[in-house]
Amino acid sequence: MNAHPAPEDAKMSETLTASQPTTTSSTPVVSAHDLARRYGEGETAVDALRGVSLDVDAGNLTAIMGPSGSGKSTLMHILAALDRPTSGSVDIAGTRLGQLSDTEVTKLRRKHIGFVFQFFNLLPMLSAEENIVLPLSIAGRKPDREFFDDLIERVGLGERLRHRPSELSGGQQQRVAVARALVSRPTVVFADEPTGNLDSRTGGEILELLRESVQRYGQTLVMVTHEARAAAIADRVLFLADGLIVRDLGRSTQSEVLAAMEELTAR
Repeated sequence: MNAHPAPEDAKMSETLTASQPTTTSSTPVVSAHDLARRYGEGETAVDALRGVSLDVDAGNLTAIMGPSGSGKSTLMHILAALDRPTSGSVDIAGTRLGQLSDTEVTKLRRKHIGFVFQFFNLLPMLSAEENIVLPLSIAGRKPDREFFDDLIERVGLGERLRHRPSELSGGQQQRVAVARALVSRPTVVFADEPTGNLDSRTGGEILELLRESVQRYGQTLVMVTHEARAAAIADRVLFLADGLIVRDLGRSTQSEVLAAMEELTAR
């Protein structure tokens, strides 16, 4: 992923040190140019983004960090076609979003985008398996059985597929959400604070799953997080402040991420 300013060299993560990133293509699967997002008008207007440009390369895990109100969630929602910029453009898999109708955007999201929410967003009346295959069911497709079986094994849900969300722990529900995001093998998965509603141990397990999805399946993943340990599994860490990308690091340790955040908040 390329952004401005130019990336700095960084050390390997202190966490998940056994994980090695896969060799990836330099072809961006998501590109944003000069994104601006303004809410409101006149003196009460708020500029959540003020000119953000970036490329997300295939097969990479990118973390987005920043203080509250920095624009990181707004950026993710625009990149994931859940919101529209006030100005600027986003391309996903070579398609310019601004040129699409609402129906075409929905079809593009269905084909190219997976999403992992902080609060799971599972349908309570469906079983774990039905929740997982829901994106495929909506599209009128059936899962690739070999891939599905491998995915279920990786997320550790083999004995829980018939359980409904109310019968699952928070960690198990998030595993269902991760599997749901991956099952259609989308171009890019966006994860919005995926460990924010979990205890430390369970959150660590979810981070391992996300990292493994990049390594094992070549999945492209963009994650908004406030946790240094989550950012430390990423191939690149972007820091936002006041609606702008102010720092762009390569693979970094937890201590390096914390130092960058402290420097940012001290400005």
